[in-house]
Amino acid sequence: MKTVNARGKACPDPAAAVKAAIKAAAKLGETELEVLLDNPVSASSVMRLLESSGFTVQLKDDNGAIMITARKGEQPPKPIAFKKLPDPPPQEVWITSRTQAARAVPTDVAAPAPEPSSGTFSILITGQTLGRDQDNQGNQELGEALMKNFLGALPQMERPPLAVALMNGGVKLALYDSSSCDHLKNLEKKGVSILICGTCANHFNIMDQIGAGSISHMSEIIETLNRAGKIMTL
Repeated sequence: MKTVNARGKACPDPAAAVKAAIKAAAKLGETELEVLLDNPVSASSVMRLLESSGFTVQLKDDNGAIMITARKGEQPPKPIAFKKLPDPPPQEVWITSRTQAARAVPTDVAAPAPEPSSGTFSILITGQTLGRDQDNQGNQELGEALMKNFLGALPQMERPPLAVALMNGGVKLALYDSSSCDHLKNLEKKGVSILICGTCANHFNIMDQIGAGSISHMSEIIETLNRAGKIMTL
């Protein structure tokens, strides 16, 4: 079993070390990892990273001395391949008019369902208000109302964003008693990733008050934002 000692390291170093260990373990054919931590924010990020990489994880916290054990799950059985039969020829319908005769496919044949749309942009939010001038000035009440309306309009879009990342003061938008929390939850229901900067939430001491999204780390936020075609910063 490979052990990663990430105690005393600040985010995003623990996640980066574990990510490198996962790649090394894969090359060696190892299926078990042990991660030592002393930061609950980093522990949350590491657990999500391991789970997304196909590991089953267990966490043990002994008065702040955190140990995560991870084991690579068994690969699911391959689905049985069935031979696809050829599609039947389309039924022909004769349409006769005074001037011509034509063939047509029956109009009651259902059209194929459209492919689900996915966001082509992501949003990075670093504050609780929307709209600041070059001197970083603006009406606080108006800015908060605009931000709430902005987040409320996103779930109504035909193609919502791929992800919304909250950093610095923006993490407070995800507080369970925030007027914007429900809008973020609605975005999650639409398949949008809501990423909360763990370092920022820990700085404001609001980790236990987050009501929407997932605690994340800088590397994951950057990689997720980079998957979108465009990044909007507020």
